[in-house]
Amino acid sequence: MKKLLALLLAGAMALSLVACGGSEPAAPEAETGSVYYLNFKPEQNDAWQALAAAYTEETGVEVTVVTAASGEYETTLMAEMGKDEAPTLFQVNGPVGLANWTDYCYDLTGTEVLGQLTNDGFALKNGDAVAGIAYVVESYGIIANKALLAEAGYAPEDINSFAKLKEVAEDITARSEELGFAAFSSAGMDGSTDWRYKTHLANLPIYFEYQADGIGSTAAIKGTYLDNYRAIWDLYINNSTCAPADLAGKTGDDSRNEFLAGEAVFFQNGSWEYGSLSAVYGDDELVMLPIYIGVGDEANQGLCTGTENYWCVNGQASQADIDATLAFMNWCVTSEKGTTAMANDMGFVIPFKAAVESPNLFVKQDVAYTEAGKTPVSWNFPTMPSEEWKNGVGTALTMYAADQTDDNWAAVVTAFVDGWASEYALANG
Repeated sequence: MKKLLALLLAGAMALSLVACGGSEPAAPEAETGSVYYLNFKPEQNDAWQALAAAYTEETGVEVTVVTAASGEYETTLMAEMGKDEAPTLFQVNGPVGLANWTDYCYDLTGTEVLGQLTNDGFALKNGDAVAGIAYVVESYGIIANKALLAEAGYAPEDINSFAKLKEVAEDITARSEELGFAAFSSAGMDGSTDWRYKTHLANLPIYFEYQADGIGSTAAIKGTYLDNYRAIWDLYINNSTCAPADLAGKTGDDSRNEFLAGEAVFFQNGSWEYGSLSAVYGDDELVMLPIYIGVGDEANQGLCTGTENYWCVNGQASQADIDATLAFMNWCVTSEKGTTAMANDMGFVIPFKAAVESPNLFVKQDVAYTEAGKTPVSWNFPTMPSEEWKNGVGTALTMYAADQTDDNWAAVVTAFVDGWASEYALANG
């Protein structure tokens, strides 16, 4: 009887605990997500690693940054997306690049970070969905060492057209032994640097053709200004620190180091190089000039300014990782640490409301050109039909540099024009 009573009492207590919720298992804690950013820009790797560490210290959220080698981003992204721990944050270069990754892009409509953009034009659309967000606006041109230029007898103001650039460069070449330096650092065609010519320099004839035809993209480039492309390429490779035939083996580091060592007056590159150059030169020693190719109103031409850098969030990641990634992005572009790092450490102009003014000299010079009424050259290379098209142009440019015949230039034209049509058809067929 006592045993039965004890059992009844135990049962009553158990029912009481259940009624009060005391025996219910504790609700599982919400999953904490993490961030994996596949960074496109090798020159900003250290700054991104530091910013990721600062975010983890502040929030406890793990952020991993992996940086692809120069010219290897798309290949690296394809490999990484096939892994279990795929990037949660990655980059595309615009509509053409987006076409390969639409199935992976989380719709950013309604996200906090999207609301921070200063202009809706910085949102990359896929139909009604927002597939990406531009995170940096940059400029490129011909960077010049003002001291060497003065030693050769010229000032930056003297160079306001292709004809004048050609005159100065060829005069420096004629006196290179006496002066002790060349006009241009090596126009390397190694994979770490050929993008400066098969993409960035190639933007100029595309830009002027689009302007002349009143279009923003095309299925078939005509090549209207390829003679001008040849003229600027000839100028670069025949007035350089090395023989044209040696360009195939020259790297981006070679080109930069030659400029840093005072071996060349001119160096085609962009505002992203400011950090490495400012470690050696003061702001009063550098200037960025427009890339003149002998077309249009050169006296009123500005720098090449735009973006091909769009953040995309991996929609196939877990929701926890997606949420963590969105929070990290928003912190980068709104917090004091994030915006300061992007302006000061990375030299970025970011198109977000909380942006900190960049101390980057080349950014300031771009603003000055625009305020003086000069027209920036827009970035049209995101409309290039494929990476294969760029590679075809790059290969042809390299062959032409080694043997500058009309037939070899005809191969560049074929790669540019016929290659565009065929690659566009493949991508849009």
